[in-house]
Amino acid sequence: MTKIHEKALVDARAELAADVEIGAYCVIGPKVKIGKGTRLKSHVVVEGNTTLGEGNVIFQFASVGSVPQDLKYRGEDSQLIIGDRNTIREFVSLNPGTAGGGMITRVGNHNLFMMYCHIAHDCVLGSHNIIANGATLGGHVVIEDYVIVGGLVGIHQFVRVGTSAILGAGSMVSKDIPPYCNATGDRAKLRGLNREGLRRKGFTGEQIATLKKAYRIIFQSGLRTKDALKEVKREFPESPEIERLVVFIERSQRGICR
Repeated sequence: MTKIHEKALVDARAELAADVEIGAYCVIGPKVKIGKGTRLKSHVVVEGNTTLGEGNVIFQFASVGSVPQDLKYRGEDSQLIIGDRNTIREFVSLNPGTAGGGMITRVGNHNLFMMYCHIAHDCVLGSHNIIANGATLGGHVVIEDYVIVGGLVGIHQFVRVGTSAILGAGSMVSKDIPPYCNATGDRAKLRGLNREGLRRKGFTGEQIATLKKAYRIIFQSGLRTKDALKEVKREFPESPEIERLVVFIERSQRGICR
């Protein structure tokens, strides 16, 4: 059964599925939808047009669905959609979308948001990501899957971070980070592949060696990016990892971190 603490404030219009637990002093707004098995510890505020999937855990003092910190926001009924089995720790803030960004901030599944991190309006996050303490994502940021964002990292608006990348603590990221790469510094620069992360994810030695060769061609050969990508596609025509890397770079709008 749904368990609501007697000192929680839950609007009667909110939609709570079975087995939802709402702790003391939580505040739940009228347009909120919370999926089965999600638990709010205490002092959590969930407001706006926010949907939480199943099995999420939200710790005390998190702010989920409060209005965007964007001066262009004019009260539009935008959304925050969060998937399943995410962990949202203390003092995390997640904002909904805006009219200028598609009206939706979207979070996938199995993500860990550590204390004090911020997910701004119109961000899109995939699954299995770790956003460490104090990291800040500007508006319209895209994080793919299996990304680690280190503590106190700042990511500029509209930046994309590719799958299985890692951003070192304190990095200031103003350009797109390609998949599988390691980036650190202010402003962040590429430091090679995220080899340890790839190993942990089950990449074979052959796959990592192929990515390393492609990395050298693209970023260390001195070729123009367009020519380097042609060379990589010619040399590794049947590698799905290389294809993903090439497509990510070809579609970059802000430019690639070098």
